[in-house]
Amino acid sequence: MNEVLDFLLLREPNILYVVIGTILIGASAGLIGTFAFLKKSSLLGDAISHAALPGVCIGFLFAQEKDPVFLLLGSFISGWIATYLVEWITIHSKLKKDTAIAVILSFFFGIGIFLLTIIQGSGMAAQSGLNTFLVGKAAAIQTSDLLVFGGVALLIILFVVIYYQPLKILVFNRDYALSIGLPVKTMEFLLNSAIVMAIAVGIQAVGVILMAALLITPAAAARFWSYRLSKLLIIAAGIGGFSGWFGALVSYTAPNMPTGPWIVTVLSVFAMGSAFLAPKSGMISRIKMGRENANKILVENILKTIYLFCEKEANPLTRSILYTDILEQRFFTPNNFSKGLRWLDKKHMIILDKNSLKLTEQGYEESKRVVRLHRLWEVYLYEKMNLAADHIHPNAETMEHVLTPDLEKLLLKELDHPMSDPHQSKIPK
Repeated sequence: MNEVLDFLLLREPNILYVVIGTILIGASAGLIGTFAFLKKSSLLGDAISHAALPGVCIGFLFAQEKDPVFLLLGSFISGWIATYLVEWITIHSKLKKDTAIAVILSFFFGIGIFLLTIIQGSGMAAQSGLNTFLVGKAAAIQTSDLLVFGGVALLIILFVVIYYQPLKILVFNRDYALSIGLPVKTMEFLLNSAIVMAIAVGIQAVGVILMAALLITPAAAARFWSYRLSKLLIIAAGIGGFSGWFGALVSYTAPNMPTGPWIVTVLSVFAMGSAFLAPKSGMISRIKMGRENANKILVENILKTIYLFCEKEANPLTRSILYTDILEQRFFTPNNFSKGLRWLDKKHMIILDKNSLKLTEQGYEESKRVVRLHRLWEVYLYEKMNLAADHIHPNAETMEHVLTPDLEKLLLKELDHPMSDPHQSKIPK
């Protein structure tokens, strides 16, 4: 508990470096990773992160020490070579992009492990801790590393802010971006460079093995919470930053725990939680919405069937309709029929008796609405789509449940307020 308090209160300078560093890494990766996610280039991030390992080793060999500038430069160049080779193989061979990514990932990672083995066997005193780039170790972040992380994060933020609109067009509709004269090749080069930079700085905290998760998972989790790109970027950056902070907390309080796996664990919790709990796109919400829609269709079908018995009555509210007559007119399972009647009774749309029911005024108006939409859509299919009268009923059965009041007004205007449907049944007003 004392260590947790030390971390939360930032009592040691090294804690401050670790906290700022991991938040910068997570936020910048989540921010730029959103564009990779939207471009459906998630696997490319995995290839770049693995390809960064030989660059880290070569940068170390040049500097003869763990200089963050040389390590970043080496991983950046190595990552960019991998990106170029994936694109080149995809264009100039019959291999698909996912196959090219798998080939490049394996090749570069193999070279990286080979170079790392040579360095570790060379006896260089400065090579201690270089293998932490495989799984990451936030506790190793120093002041010089923090300056590099901050510089890269600032560049990524400025790039996203300055080129927000062109990037938005590029990731959603590349052909449109070309048609309006945007420098697509240049934009893709800058975007890929930003992704490579984010990966290059992130591997020290998360490691090359799990870096793709830090790049893509924040965007995947944020996607459940918003359909607007601006909000998506903010949420993804927030999730990435918080996951980096929490991973650093675990790494500090339990030194034998590597940072990377814990950051990815927190990201996974966010992603799974979002998949289940998001208010509109989450699984629970979608299941609830599906049940509500099924219930809506059920009760509207019951009301429509009841209306067929009442529409020619002088006073439809006095007509008592037997359950057996309704079930003979249209098939309902016993459970669904009982469920629908209970719901309609609860909403005061029908008055239940032992073996029969009557419509209330509210129920009669609702049943008229459903029948009106059904018959209007039949007229539209018959007159505007030139479908035969005996082929239009199934389509109208579906559309009657989804037509909104605005669409109803458009239909009435388009059809010039028809009085009857193609079967000569009166359209209720």
